[in-house]
Amino acid sequence: MQSTASPPLAAKAPTGPTPAERNARQAEVVQALSRAVPAHALLWNAEDTTPYECDGLTAYRQRPLVVCLPETYEQVQAVLQACHRLHVPVVARGAGTGLSGGAMPDAMGVTLSLAKFNRILNVDPVGRTALVQCGVRNLAISEAAAPYGLYYAPDPSSQIACTIGGNVAENSGGVHCLKYGLTVHNVLQVRGFTIEGEAVEFGSEALDAPGYDLLAAVIGSEGMLAVTTEVTVRLVPKPQLARCIMASFDDVRKAGAAVAAVIAAGIIPAGLEMMDKPMTAAVEDFVHAGYDLTAEAILLCESDGTPEEVEEEIGRMTEVLRAAGAVAISVSRDEAERLRFWSGRKNAFPASGRISPDYMCMDSTIPRKRLADILLAIAEMEKKYQLRCANVFHAGDGNLHPLILFDANDPDQLHRCELFGADILETSVAMGGTVTGEHGVGVEKLNSMCVQFSAEENAQMAGLKHAFDPAGLLNPGKVIPTLHRCAEYGKMLVRAGQIKHPDLPRF
Repeated sequence: MQSTASPPLAAKAPTGPTPAERNARQAEVVQALSRAVPAHALLWNAEDTTPYECDGLTAYRQRPLVVCLPETYEQVQAVLQACHRLHVPVVARGAGTGLSGGAMPDAMGVTLSLAKFNRILNVDPVGRTALVQCGVRNLAISEAAAPYGLYYAPDPSSQIACTIGGNVAENSGGVHCLKYGLTVHNVLQVRGFTIEGEAVEFGSEALDAPGYDLLAAVIGSEGMLAVTTEVTVRLVPKPQLARCIMASFDDVRKAGAAVAAVIAAGIIPAGLEMMDKPMTAAVEDFVHAGYDLTAEAILLCESDGTPEEVEEEIGRMTEVLRAAGAVAISVSRDEAERLRFWSGRKNAFPASGRISPDYMCMDSTIPRKRLADILLAIAEMEKKYQLRCANVFHAGDGNLHPLILFDANDPDQLHRCELFGADILETSVAMGGTVTGEHGVGVEKLNSMCVQFSAEENAQMAGLKHAFDPAGLLNPGKVIPTLHRCAEYGKMLVRAGQIKHPDLPRF
C-alpha cells in the first residue's frame, strides 16, 4: 500500500461557538458544578485553565471550558451526573504525560482532573496485589511494594510522573513489556463511573470474572468508556539478579536481524531495546550512559532471574548477537552499571528536548523482521521532509518510537512534521503493522485509523463506545474516526493526487 502521508485533519481549527455563547455556557456549567464540588475545585479563568490545554503532544492545544478537580468519589459521581444532565463533554485527565493528544480538552467541555486521587489503598504481599487510586504514579506502586520484595512490572519511560489511571487508558508498556506484558496483563480490576455517574467494576481479584472480558475492553480505551477511579494491579517478585548487554552494530540491518535472531533462538529477554545513532548521541550527551557513539545502532538486552538463569541466558544472547554481526558487546558488571545502561533509554525523550525546540513522538508497531526496513524508510523521509528524526523503540515487540524534531513556532515545520508522522504510521501499516502500540490514537492518529481499519471495523468500535456512552460525551472526537471524516480524508488524498479514487485503501 502506498503511503498517503497526509497531516491530521484535527490540526485544522474547527468553527466553534461565539465568545458570548461560550461565556453563557461556561457560567451555566460552573453554576451546576459548584453544587457538586467546593469552589476551590473549579477553574475557569484563562490563566488557570491554560496549563490543561494539552498533554505531552504539545503541537495541538485547546483550553477547556472548565477544569474540575474533585477530591472524593462522591464528587466525581456528582460531576459526571451534572455533565450528563447538561450534555457537557468530559475529558478525564491524569498527569498529562500522554503523547497522542488523548487528554486534549474539548473547547465546550469539562476537563476532569483526577490528580488528587493519589493514595495507595492496600498492598497485599500474600496475594501479590496492590489496590491504588487512579492518580497514583506508576513508580510509586513499586516503591510501596519494595519492602515486600515485589514490584509493578510495566515501566513506561514516564513512570516517575505518569499515573496508573493514564496507564490503564493507554494500555502502557515500557522497556520490560516483552517479558512481563503491558498494563492489560498486569491489572486485575478497574473501578470507576460511567458518564451517567453509575458505579462500575471491571474484572475481579480472582483469576477470572464471569461474563464478557470487559476489563480488556476498558484498558486501552483512552477514557472513552468510563472514568477510572481505582485499579487493582498484579505485583511480581523482584528478580534476584538482572544484567544488561549493550551490543553495538555498524549497520541497522544487522541490528534489526539480531532482534529477530534473539527471539528465534527461544530467548525472551526481560528487555530488548534499540536506539539509532542520532538518539545515542543525544542521550549520551545528556546522561553519559557509556554508549558507543560510533555504532549505527545499539541494542540493550536484559536478563533477569536467579544468578544461574541470568548467567546462562546472557551467554546465549551474547552468542546470538555476535553471530548476527555485533561489533562490540558490553555486559553490565554490577547494578550501578546496569542502571546506567538503562538511564539513556529512559531519558531518550528529555534528551531529545535538549536538542530541538519540539518533537513529535510516533508510536507504530511493525513485525520484528521489518525493523531495518522501517528505519531505512524513515531515513529517506528525513530527506523528503527536511527534518531530523531520532529513533528509539521496544525492539522486542516491534513498537517504534521515532521522535521527529521540529520547531512548532514555524508553521511550515509543523506541517512537514505532520506529513512525516503520517508517512511513518501509514508505511508501518503497509509493512504489516499497526498505527499505535502503547501511546494511543487520541487526536494524532485519527486519519491513520481511516487507513488501517475498514468502515465495518470502525463501526464496531463505535458500537462498543455507544453501549457505554450513548450520548458520546466521554472524550469525544478522538480515537474512532467518523465516516464523514474518513470520506473527507479520502477526498483530500484525491485532490493531492495520492490516490485515484475517493475511497481509502481500506474504505
